[in-house]
Amino acid sequence: MSEDFDYDLIIIGSGPSGRAAAIQAGKLHRRVLVIDRKDRLGGVSVHTGTIPSKTLRETVLNLSGWRERSFYGRSYRVKDDILADDLKARLHKTLDHEVDVLEHQFNRNHVDTLMGLAKFIGPNEVEVATEAGETTRLTAEKFLISTGTRTYRPDYVPFNGRTVVDGDEFLEMADIPRSLVVIGAGVIGVEYATMFAALDVRVTLIEPRESFLDFIDKTLIQEFTHQIRENGVDLRLGAAVETIEDAGEHVEVILDNGRHVRAEMLLFAAGRLGATASLNLDATGLKTDHRGRLSVDRKTYQTEVPHIYAAGDVIGHPSLASTSLQQGRVAACHALDTPTLPESPWYPYGIYSVPEISTCGMSEEELQERGIPYEVGVARFRETSRGHIMGLEHGMLKMLFSLKTRRVLGVQIVGEGATELIHIAQAVLNLKGTVDYFVQNTFNYPTLAEAYKIAGLDAFNRMPIPKEFKVKKPARKAKPAPKAEAETETKPGAEKKAAE
Repeated sequence: MSEDFDYDLIIIGSGPSGRAAAIQAGKLHRRVLVIDRKDRLGGVSVHTGTIPSKTLRETVLNLSGWRERSFYGRSYRVKDDILADDLKARLHKTLDHEVDVLEHQFNRNHVDTLMGLAKFIGPNEVEVATEAGETTRLTAEKFLISTGTRTYRPDYVPFNGRTVVDGDEFLEMADIPRSLVVIGAGVIGVEYATMFAALDVRVTLIEPRESFLDFIDKTLIQEFTHQIRENGVDLRLGAAVETIEDAGEHVEVILDNGRHVRAEMLLFAAGRLGATASLNLDATGLKTDHRGRLSVDRKTYQTEVPHIYAAGDVIGHPSLASTSLQQGRVAACHALDTPTLPESPWYPYGIYSVPEISTCGMSEEELQERGIPYEVGVARFRETSRGHIMGLEHGMLKMLFSLKTRRVLGVQIVGEGATELIHIAQAVLNLKGTVDYFVQNTFNYPTLAEAYKIAGLDAFNRMPIPKEFKVKKPARKAKPAPKAEAETETKPGAEKKAAE
């Protein structure tokens, strides 16, 4: 790397992709700097997105006694009066720990950090403005943009930070509302809607399209829809929002079908935009799409300007913390001319709703579009002994297998522990395993993972038997020809008449 620059690599943003890239660069003994506009490291993932929402979910399920209600009744609660402060206590403790671990990792790997707002003033130079009003100019041979996303805030929504909020403000609520309207049935909207329904909050989830979470297998969505409606979520599909009125004590939402929805709080969760507006990308020659996202080479994460890379949510789909971590590491290795293993083709997708959804591989709809002959295996969690022990009334695992090669093509899970269980499927997919793996192998008993065995056998018993397992029946011996006397049929009583 050239000594003409202040750093070998400057990373803008300290979310999952920036974090992974920085640590990788540090381990390669390169000069690396992370710039973040917040006063604490971690980005949206740590402070308002992934970690907070998943911590909130765990707190809700614990305090509400949700997991035990099938045994002790719907009225069962670990804590009778759950307050907003109860939710925040665990949240802040978790976030403090996350930031502490991240700072320790940066220190251990000699990663420099600078808190301030960065913008490009040339292809290889950035200017950083700190909260103290100071500005610093720094140069680097390579850059990684990992600024993530920001909430989409349209003009027709009267945001006030109290009763009408976006996804980033939602966690700062002063009180738990008795009723909640969520606009947008994407991942964020679905997660928060189902979490608060578990707190017995009256939740209305509004989605202008006729369907939601379209990238998930339809069978799974049907199962999920049934469960969340049973849990108390009023799901309104195909209903576009016409107006939103902030009436002080409540929020009134008028839909284009004429229906009105009233609630104490409204969460607007319909989309996010790439956080690139303040970067002055014109100085580098880079352009973004209409949602502020950058396009990259998906193998190297290089942008159209070769020495500038981008990774994480700022490049769009799949917008997962897990994939962002991988992208950041791969980008740093390529930027620093270090060979590395490519990313595996199959990665798990997790939605931390109540119940959880997780998938890996292709959906049934994708197989049908591609014309791939397949078989389906299904297991219900209530069919497992572990499911009985845990009191699970719902939950299913669905597997798709190729009829031609017998290989696993996709796995979809909805129910308790789905985001943990999916990694068995991920391993088998990446290792090109077949249905035979699930039939041959023994799973711990009793476990929910046993559902893989049940689903595997369900498909196996309907699939063509492999040649090597077909039972070869011995050839039948030819019957001897009947004697001539036997050819004459003797009628009953004939012998008696002949004797007479």
